[in-house]
Amino acid sequence: MDSLKGIRIEGLRKRYGAGDTAVDALKGVDMEVAPGEVVGLIGPSGSGKSTLLKCLGAVIEPTGGRMILGGEPIYDDGWKIRDLRALRRDSIGFVFQAPYLIPFLNALDNVALIPMLAGFSDGDSRRRAAELLEALDVSHRADAMPSRLSGGEQQRVAIARALANRPPVILADEPTAPLDSERALSVIGILNSMARQYETAVIVVTHDEKIIPTFRRIYRIRDGRTVEEAGEGRLVQNMMEN
Repeated sequence: MDSLKGIRIEGLRKRYGAGDTAVDALKGVDMEVAPGEVVGLIGPSGSGKSTLLKCLGAVIEPTGGRMILGGEPIYDDGWKIRDLRALRRDSIGFVFQAPYLIPFLNALDNVALIPMLAGFSDGDSRRRAAELLEALDVSHRADAMPSRLSGGEQQRVAIARALANRPPVILADEPTAPLDSERALSVIGILNSMARQYETAVIVVTHDEKIIPTFRRIYRIRDGRTVEEAGEGRLVQNMMEN
């Protein structure tokens, strides 16, 4: 597996608190996700999924271990990157349960804003946004405000935004929870298609039984430790449907 350019986690630990009240949320997590691969992360509430995602997203600092994202060591018993904000902006795409689109910007501008913040010109940012909306079959809604988009369209725009800076890594936290079966499978199909097209490593945290059978590999987390399992990997049909 060419995981050096994807995601590699080695012995990742996270402890909250100290002394008798300390809680070990992560107890030595190991994980690999190759470029172009979509992997599921599942487990019961309180098992450490959210903590792991926050560590990977450079939102909270681990207690120990090692993380490599996009071929670059970002943590090795301490942060190796000074500007974590720039790391999150340029190297990590986030997709959440809710799209969190900016309500006063249309679909195109919601996507174009990300490369603009990274220093790209207005024209280049808009061209990149338009290409992604076209790839996600939602370009005909480029001028629509978020309130005028369906739930499935909003999530496609959110995925386009996550891809706008062509990050090597996308972290998706319950991206299909509010969607019906057809739209949930469509979103997972889109993530698989975009992962392959852009050579992006994707981790999907989910409780959604509708999409778990689509993963070829699954990491199950329990009590702060992960176990890799082979998934069913069933093909997602009609990936680009609404």
